[in-house]
Amino acid sequence: MALITRTAGALHRRPRLRLTLLLTAPLLWLAALYLGSLSVLFVSAFWTTNSFTSEVVKVWSTDNFHELFTVPVFRQVILRSVGVALAVTALCAVIAFPLAFYTARIAKRKWRPLLVVAILTPLWASYLVKVYAWRLILSEGGLADWMLKPFGTGGPGYGLTAAVLTLTYLWLPYMILPIHTALEQLPANLLDASADLGAKGWRTFRSVVLPMVLPSVAAGSVFTFSLSLGDYITVQIVGGKTQLIGNLVYSNIELNLPMAAALGTVPVVVIVLYLLAMRRTGALSSL
Repeated sequence: MALITRTAGALHRRPRLRLTLLLTAPLLWLAALYLGSLSVLFVSAFWTTNSFTSEVVKVWSTDNFHELFTVPVFRQVILRSVGVALAVTALCAVIAFPLAFYTARIAKRKWRPLLVVAILTPLWASYLVKVYAWRLILSEGGLADWMLKPFGTGGPGYGLTAAVLTLTYLWLPYMILPIHTALEQLPANLLDASADLGAKGWRTFRSVVLPMVLPSVAAGSVFTFSLSLGDYITVQIVGGKTQLIGNLVYSNIELNLPMAAALGTVPVVVIVLYLLAMRRTGALSSL
């Protein structure tokens, strides 16, 4: 008992030691499992496979990365994947801003918590349930066809557009929440001062609201971009014949593990570069 008392007293007098002991276990877990797995992924990307048996040959080679940037199919898939992630991020930002503005500034205060709960509700549903629901909506003769038929057109069907729409729906709450928080914290006197100085609505939005909310938009984009770039299940279900990086990684795991590892490093590198770019906007401090 005395030993426990002395130990507790020593830790109380040394807050840095207490913090170090508290963080040691999770940091070791992070280093061993997360960073360790990324290291193995990167190293195995430099191995090759036996063309006859498909067994991994642990011989150092850069052939996999050479193929990534020289074979047209791989280049197209990489560019398409980044394009889809950017398109989903842009759509989420365009849709999220007016919704967040309404929930944070226009709706009555007593309704705002309920509206936030309503925004979060889709996150409680199963990922596959939501994707298959969109598969039914976009199917031939589905809800999209029924709604667009009076205008002489139909739904997009399965393909790249369907994948972008479904991913936008899936990750939209991750964009709404940081923007809602930023707009809720926006001082009302700034808007009043802008109006007193004669600024119209668009000028107030462009000169006052947008600069203060932009870091939160960038913070939300970190989630929408990274989640879209790494997704492959949605594309398999509603993407038709569309191929993204995740699909190529999945299809190469059994046949060519080193090539799958090389493909897997591409989203990691792209996301790291994206995070470095967002860091300059102050987005990481808004997370």
